[in-house]
Amino acid sequence: MLVSAFSGHVPGSREYRRLLVGLFFAGVATFAQLYATQAVLPALAGDTGSGPAGAALTVSAATLGLAAAVIPWSLWADRIGRVPVMGIGLVVATVLGGCTPFAHDIVVLLGLRLLEGAALGAVPAVALAYLSEEVAPRHVAAAAGSYIAGTTVGGLSGRIVAGWVGEVAGWRWGVASVVLFCLVAAVVFVVLVPAARGFVPGRARSERGPTVRRRIMANVRSRVQLALYAQGFLLMGAFVAVYNYLGFHLAGAPFFLAPTVVTLLFLAYLAGTASSPRAGVLAVRHGRLPVLVGSIAVMAGGAVLTGVPMLPVVIVGLVVFTAGFFGAHAVASGWTPVAAAPDARAQASSLYYLGYYAGSSVFGWLLGWVFDGAGWGVFVTSVLAMCALALAVAMSALRGAGDMSR
Repeated sequence: MLVSAFSGHVPGSREYRRLLVGLFFAGVATFAQLYATQAVLPALAGDTGSGPAGAALTVSAATLGLAAAVIPWSLWADRIGRVPVMGIGLVVATVLGGCTPFAHDIVVLLGLRLLEGAALGAVPAVALAYLSEEVAPRHVAAAAGSYIAGTTVGGLSGRIVAGWVGEVAGWRWGVASVVLFCLVAAVVFVVLVPAARGFVPGRARSERGPTVRRRIMANVRSRVQLALYAQGFLLMGAFVAVYNYLGFHLAGAPFFLAPTVVTLLFLAYLAGTASSPRAGVLAVRHGRLPVLVGSIAVMAGGAVLTGVPMLPVVIVGLVVFTAGFFGAHAVASGWTPVAAAPDARAQASSLYYLGYYAGSSVFGWLLGWVFDGAGWGVFVTSVLAMCALALAVAMSALRGAGDMSR
């Protein structure tokens, strides 16, 4: 239930700054843990005796757990509140993450990663719904971009820390160092994020709202919502697959890069840190659909460049690809709760992230078989096909949809 007397925090206010910084660190704590194993996949593959696709299951297991948990987390958030749910999820995930370096059986490791991902689902399940309820409507797109920037910093820092520490001390110490880093980020979130003023949890209300089924079905029946979920499914699937297997590609001919050098390529994530808030600002000025379409086109252009067998061109391509993806994600994820009915915003965001991480899990594993069997050229062609499909869906379903960014 939204509180009508509260119109939302605005830029320049103390609460607005605390909200953005708090959610920024929530994004860091979530996504550093989620992708902690991605930078050490070659070492993990060697330790467990699995191939590239088998090692990548440690990433897919976590994202699969997250995808399965976002709807339950959103329902609990409607019951007890947005901020408590995010805090509980981060605490549980950090405890589970601390156990993963001690797993000496691949089945146990995958089980822990699945549960860790499920706990981490608390933040993406409700963060954007919380943001859309606490920030003045005109500034939601820009604020969402700032939150997405935090997710990019988390994804980058998790990969860089795990990769560098793992190169010296082994992949287990690499993952452990990320968990400690995330513990600090989670504490910052808990201390800074302001209490909700734009939403009253269900347990504190006397009246009954729409049932869970009606809230979910209202989103599933929406052509606009389904198109936005498709963006997350296809684009995230392509994005995670590129980051999963680029390290294997660059370790072979004609590049033969050392693991430490490959880890440095994750600095391309900084392009997403810059592009996501910028995309939010541009969406306010020009509308969400043009920025979404442009971002997908940029992403596809970057993917093409990664297919050129010259390292400088691959690096430029990865930077462009990353900037385009996070621009598209910032727009689509921020658009989702705004386009939903007020009582169904948490479920709208959760369904977006269900598609988003389902794409990560499915294509993050499936395209490994494409890479293994057909090489990087066919792999890139598959990524481009996914971008083209996402673009076609956006142009057909979102054109003329009520763009509320202006």
